[in-house]
Amino acid sequence: MRSLALAAVLLSAVPVTAAQGGKLAKRPNILVIVADDWSWPHAGVYGDKVARTPNFDKFARQGALFHRAYTAAPTCTPSRAGILTGQAIHRLQEGGNLHGILPQRYAVYPDLLEAAGYVIGLVGKGWGPGVLEGSGRTRNPAGPRSKGFAEFLKALPPDRPFCFWFGSTKPHRPYKAGTGVGAGFDPKAVKVPPWWPDTPAVRSDICDYYLEVERFDAQVGELLKLLADSGRADNTLVIIISDNGMPFPRCKANLYDYGTHEPMAVRWPARFRGPVESNAFIGFTDLAPTILEAAGVKVPADMTGRSFLDQLQDRAAQTTDRDKVFVERERHANVRKGDHSYPSRAVRTADYLYVRNFRPDRWPAGDPELYVAVGPYGDIDDGPTKRAVMKLADGAPAQKRLFELSCGKRPAEELYDLKKDPWEMNNVAADPAYGKVKAGLRAALDKWMTDTGDPRAGAGGGDDRWDRFQYFGQPAKQKKGKKQTLLFPRPESGSRRTALLSRPDGSG
Repeated sequence: MRSLALAAVLLSAVPVTAAQGGKLAKRPNILVIVADDWSWPHAGVYGDKVARTPNFDKFARQGALFHRAYTAAPTCTPSRAGILTGQAIHRLQEGGNLHGILPQRYAVYPDLLEAAGYVIGLVGKGWGPGVLEGSGRTRNPAGPRSKGFAEFLKALPPDRPFCFWFGSTKPHRPYKAGTGVGAGFDPKAVKVPPWWPDTPAVRSDICDYYLEVERFDAQVGELLKLLADSGRADNTLVIIISDNGMPFPRCKANLYDYGTHEPMAVRWPARFRGPVESNAFIGFTDLAPTILEAAGVKVPADMTGRSFLDQLQDRAAQTTDRDKVFVERERHANVRKGDHSYPSRAVRTADYLYVRNFRPDRWPAGDPELYVAVGPYGDIDDGPTKRAVMKLADGAPAQKRLFELSCGKRPAEELYDLKKDPWEMNNVAADPAYGKVKAGLRAALDKWMTDTGDPRAGAGGGDDRWDRFQYFGQPAKQKKGKKQTLLFPRPESGSRRTALLSRPDGSG
C-alpha cells in the first residue's frame, strides 16, 4: 500500500453519496476488535515480512490504515479504560491502574449507546483485569456478556443498531516455547530490536509471538465473515486495534514506541471507501468520541479525546493539527514495595519522544529482589527474552547496557531523536544541543497535563494517589470474608488455540 508524504497528514477518503450507500441517516453498527499486547508494525500491511495477517491486511486496504495510533497507557486495564471513557487515564482515579476498578461516574461509550437504543454485547476480554465491587457497576464496562458474536447477531432485532466489543487474549503471554518455529516462522527472518540480545532463544520467542498474532488475525477473519453473512457489514463502523505493546522487555508497560504505538485500521463502507492511509497522530482516547459522533450521540464534555470522523469522510475537514500524542502510565503490576507505581508522562511527535519520569528513584520494571510471588522486575512478562536480558546484568559493558535499558533506573527526563535513533536507544535529554527542543516538548506536556486536570501537574509530580488505590491482582489484598468478582484473573494459555467467538468469558 502506497504511503502518503508526511506533509499530507490525512487522508484521501472518498465520501459515499446517499445513492451509493443507501440511507446515511441510518445509525451505524459499531464493532470494536481489540488484540491483547500487539505492537506496531507487526502486520503485513505495515511492511512486516514475517507477520502473517491476511485478514487485517485485506481489511486495512478496504478502509483506513493508521500509521500513528497510540494507546493512552501501555498496560491493559487503563488502556481499555481510556478507550471506553475517551478520557486521559490520570482523570480516572482508580481506573488509571492495572487490576483496579473503573468507577461508574466515568461514562463509557457502550452505556451511552445503549441509552440511545443500541443493543450492546461483549465477548472475550473487555475492560480489565479488575473488579466490579466498589465501582458502582453491575457488568463489565465494555458491555454485557454474549455467548458469541454469531449468537448475538442472530438474536439482534432487525431494526436495532448494535455495539459489540470483541476482546481477544492474543498475543498475550504465556506462549508454548517453540510453537512459532514449529508453525513455520523462520527465526532467521525476524527483526530483533537492538535492546535485546540476539540469541536463538530470543528469536524463537519472537516467532512464538508472531504465531499468536496470526491466531488473532484468524479471529478477525471469522468475525468479519460473520458480519458479512449477517448483511450488516456495509453500515458497520469496524475498528481493529491493540490495547498496548508486545509482552517483552522495554515494550509493554513502557512509554517507548514498542509499548504505546499500536496497529489500527478502520472501515465503514457506507461512509467512506479505501484504501486510505493516515500519518495523523490518533490517541485511543479519540475512539469513544469518534464512535459517539458516528452514532449521532452527544459527546460528553469531559472526554479529553476528540473525534477523527471528519478525517475519514470529509476532505475539506482534513487537517494537519494532529501532530502529537500524549501517553502515560501509573501502576502496572504490584511489583514494588508499598504498592508503588512508576509514574511517567510522555509526548510523541514525528521527530521526538520526550518522557518525564516522576519517581526516578524507583525501578521502572519493578524491584530487582524477589518481590512476593512475582519475581524480579515483575512489570516485564516472564519469558525467554526477559530471562536472556536478565542474564546480562553482570556481563561486559555492552551486554550490561542492554540489561540497563530494560531493567535499570532511568533519569527524570528522557529525550530521543527519532530520525537519528528510531529504536530509542540514546537519551539526549542532557545534551545542550537539544535544549530548545526539550524545552518546547516539556512545555507541551505541561500544558496537556494542566489542561486535562492531571493531579501531578504543577506539583512536581508529587501526587502519589495511585500508590494508595487497592490492587486486586495477585497477590491480591482482599478484605477477609469478601470475595471480589475479578475480571480476567489470568491470560488464556498461549498453548491452546481457542476461538473465543463462542466463549462468554474468553478464558479458554
